[in-house]
This record gives sequence, structure tokens and C-alpha cells, in this order.
Amino acid sequence: MSGHLSAVVFRRGETKRALFSASLQLARIQTDSVVEMLRELYPDLCFEIVAMSTTGDRILDTALSKIGEKSLFTKELENALERNEVDLVVHSLKDLPTSLPPGFTIGAVCKRENPLDAVVFHPKNCGKTLSLLPEKSVIGTSSLRRAAQLKKKFPQLEFRDIRGNLNTRLKKLDEKEDFSAIILAAAGLKRMGWENRIGQLLSPEDCLYAVGQGALAVEVRAKDQEILNMVSALHDADTVLRCIAERAFMKRLEGGCSVPVAVNTMLKDGQLYLTGAVYSLDGSDSLKETMQTSVNYPQQNEDGPNDDVQHVGITAKNVPGQAQEAAENLGVELASLLLSKGAKHILSVARQLNDAR
Repeated sequence: MSGHLSAVVFRRGETKRALFSASLQLARIQTDSVVEMLRELYPDLCFEIVAMSTTGDRILDTALSKIGEKSLFTKELENALERNEVDLVVHSLKDLPTSLPPGFTIGAVCKRENPLDAVVFHPKNCGKTLSLLPEKSVIGTSSLRRAAQLKKKFPQLEFRDIRGNLNTRLKKLDEKEDFSAIILAAAGLKRMGWENRIGQLLSPEDCLYAVGQGALAVEVRAKDQEILNMVSALHDADTVLRCIAERAFMKRLEGGCSVPVAVNTMLKDGQLYLTGAVYSLDGSDSLKETMQTSVNYPQQNEDGPNDDVQHVGITAKNVPGQAQEAAENLGVELASLLLSKGAKHILSVARQLNDAR
């Protein structure tokens, strides 16, 4: 999660200032990409980029699942938003909780980068895949979700926590002999220009990805119509619908960093497909199902009292409201199906075991 957080500032009538997490190269790159899109859409506006640090960014020696809620990565940025010091904040969508604090909304979800997980190998293992690594090889990951799925798939391997931003984790991999490989989001590696380090892309059959992985979100004040209208042009409709379904699934399960919840979504011919799963910490116990729904609805004139309705924290006026509702219902229904089959027990045991580690 660290390194996936950034913020942008837009000030009316003066130079526009862009804010991002200090010392995080990926955060700067993500901020730049959003500002560049805004510059193209609004060439009369000026943007200046400045930095901010968050609590979550500074805690680099503890596993993500142990340091508490995702608000560690967002609270300081939202405080600045609330004080009107900034007007919009850019995040990796997977870092945003499914329920935002009152007064905030996700005003844009940009076109998704590849959401899959990737394996980066130690130089001595270049050319290998996970299945070809020697028995007892140690794989680094900060994610319970990745570890749970891969422990089941590759029982001959060992999995250990690794923290730090992308640069730090790659340095730990390359300069020491502690890890044979590490698992990272392909999207972050691509944005950093490090695609050549990807030794293996993990298909959804190997490893379902995190809710919202690969998508950038722009958070704004919910009542600030000027900014909301401005950033809404960045919405990618397909990404919005997929991520609404994913976030609704997560919210209904009451999942988060401290439990292994995973998804895969696809939009094809007006049908939205959602695969969702929950896992025990060692991957030995799991539930996985797939459902689909039609999201083939026309855009209607929805101005009026409901024009700013949120779906799991997302406001997308330029995406058909009926389609958003169908996507949210899909996530809720799939989660309810898993809960009826025992998902709550699997997740509560996983949460207890993680707390006890």
C-alpha cells in the first residue's frame, strides 16, 4: 500500500498546486499522470506539485495487515481536503476504504492499469517461474491475500512479510539473499517503468487480485460541485462499474487489509462478471464463486436530487445510474452468497489469527 498514495490540489483563480506523498516516487508518477490528463482537458489551468507525508508511509517495519486501518494512508490528506487547503486527492483505489468519511467522495476513477499481481525474481533466479524455484524458497509479500492463495498453489515455497515502497522492496530483493522472489502489483511496476523486472504475471487462476487494484481514484469534497464536475471527465466507465462491484463485495464482507479477500472482474458485451473469494491465512480453507449481471443501460438525464448519489463511495454522474446500481447489487449478492456458505467464519478466524501473530 505504501507508495500508492498521492494527492492533487486545484485552487480557483490562482496557480493550481498538486500534492503527493513525500519521498514516494510512485506517488509522484501517479500524481503527474492525473495532472497531465487534467491539463489536457483544462489547458487554461496551471498546476504546481508539492509533497505531503502520511503516517502509513512512515511505518515501514510492520506488515500492512498489522498496522491498522487503511486510514493511516489517507487521514492526513483528507484533513487537508477538509480544511480547504487542497481540492482533490489522488489515491490508488485499493488504498481507499469502502466507506469514506462523511463529506468526501471519489469523484473520478481513471482507466485501470493491469490489475494482476507480478513476480519479480532475485537476479540468480532470472528466467524461472514460481513452480521452478527450489523447495523452501522464500517469497516476499506484504499481502495476506497473495500469501493465502499462493501458499495453497505452491505449498513447497515459504512466504514472508516484506515492507517498504517499491524501490525499498526491490533493493531488499536484489542486494540480499533473504528472498528468492517478491510479489508486487503489475500496475505499480509498469508506472515506474520497471516492466522488464516482471518475471511472471499471475493469472486470476493463480492469484485473484485486490479490490480496486490497478485503478487510480480522485477524492474530492462531496459538496464541491465545481471540482466534482471538473474531475468527473476522468471517469472510465468500464473501470467504474468493475470497481463498484468489487468494492460492494468487499464492503458486504466487511473485509480489509487484515483478511484475505480477492476478486476478478470482466466486462464483456454489456455483461459484468465478478469472481470473488475469501481464504484462510494458509489458503487451506476458501470459498470462491462467480456471478454476472447486465450493465447495458443508456445514460439518462439524472439531474435532480439524486444526481450525486454515491455507490460505495464513488460519484459518477457520467456513468448510467442503473448500471452503477446493478454493479453494486452484483457485489452485494455475491458476498451474500459466500456468507451463506460460511465466509464469515473463514474471515473471522483469519482476522483472529492475524491479530495473534
